[in-house]
Amino acid sequence: MNDNGPVRYKVAEAARLAGVSASTLRLWESQGLVVPGRSQTGHRQYSADDVARLKRISWYRAERGLNPAAIREALEGEEPSADGAEASQGTGLGRKLRSLRHAAGKTLDQVAGDIGVTSSTLSTLERTSQGVGFKTLHDLADYYGTTVSRLSGEESAEVPVLVRAGEWRSWPETTPGVAVQLLAEGPRMMDCHRFVLAPGAASEGAYRHEGEEFMHVLSGRLELVLDSDQFFDLGPGDSLYFESRRYHSWRNRHDGETVLLWINTPPTF
Repeated sequence: MNDNGPVRYKVAEAARLAGVSASTLRLWESQGLVVPGRSQTGHRQYSADDVARLKRISWYRAERGLNPAAIREALEGEEPSADGAEASQGTGLGRKLRSLRHAAGKTLDQVAGDIGVTSSTLSTLERTSQGVGFKTLHDLADYYGTTVSRLSGEESAEVPVLVRAGEWRSWPETTPGVAVQLLAEGPRMMDCHRFVLAPGAASEGAYRHEGEEFMHVLSGRLELVLDSDQFFDLGPGDSLYFESRRYHSWRNRHDGETVLLWINTPPTF
């Protein structure tokens, strides 16, 4: 254990604390009931909050006789643990999605089926604000009649006119390897973002929306595809302007980070 960071438990330790077998933990993971972290070597690591969740799963299964789908519904109705910083990190977007789903009177399975993802993926997103690509996040925003920017908290009572270099506010990192930084905030006519893409980061599918958009590559290489048949290989200094209603997907082609300026107008992304 690392005394300088949050406690992490291995599979056997977490299973013992939850009173179940290690194989049961792996089964629950495959059912989307719990998503442990991973070490640098790829081994499962469970946080204290994960262990608390495992105990709740065990209780729902043993005492209430609930099946996996019913356990997911029961768990999502519970407030996240108030102990520890980990429980409160990155849950804002997930809570918004859960609130929108409840307001629409939909179950996890219904929304997942409508969007075309698994229930476990949607459950993980609502619980951790992570685990989906930009296409899925955009599809969910469209499904609920909102935008990715609003879901990501791009609303502020105080609207700064000047944003200094390196002082950008960031979206929650829903998609691994994709960092989105806000270059302007508030009720503007444009969504102004700085994207930082790790090697291999991609939209994981094509999406579209109303408006127009402009992108300018600052460093690295980006492949952008319009309507599945127009391919653009963009390098440093290259710009592209297109109508947002065209299906578009993208991928970092560089073996290092790709950084770009990306503007949507009106703010429909």
